[in-house]
Amino acid sequence: MLSPHILGEDHYNTARGVQKVLQNYKNLQDIIAILGMDELSEDDKLTVARARKIQRFLSQPFHVAEVFTGAPGKYVELKESIASFQGVLDGKYDDLPEQSFYMVGGIDEVNAKAEKIAKENAA
Repeated sequence: MLSPHILGEDHYNTARGVQKVLQNYKNLQDIIAILGMDELSEDDKLTVARARKIQRFLSQPFHVAEVFTGAPGKYVELKESIASFQGVLDGKYDDLPEQSFYMVGGIDEVNAKAEKIAKENAA
């Protein structure tokens, strides 16, 4: 159970915000399946985009999974993780492609991967 007394206000509020976005996305999935993304409001499209980035960002490569994934594990400080997820919730990274959030460590790697993707697409 999440508690601001145990986690601290920033961590608690960010975790709750992430949960809310993911739950809203789950609630929208039936509408998306039946009507498609085009029928969503702009706010709902933003919710979907942020939720998908959050899902991918949760794919951080773990040290224990190195043998299975072949990708080296990454360690990200708790404060950086909280700030990064809060940035996603606040829309700070709305301009970055969702694939740049997949299997990376911190937000610096997300930005670097986004730049690499942009260069590849420009070529």
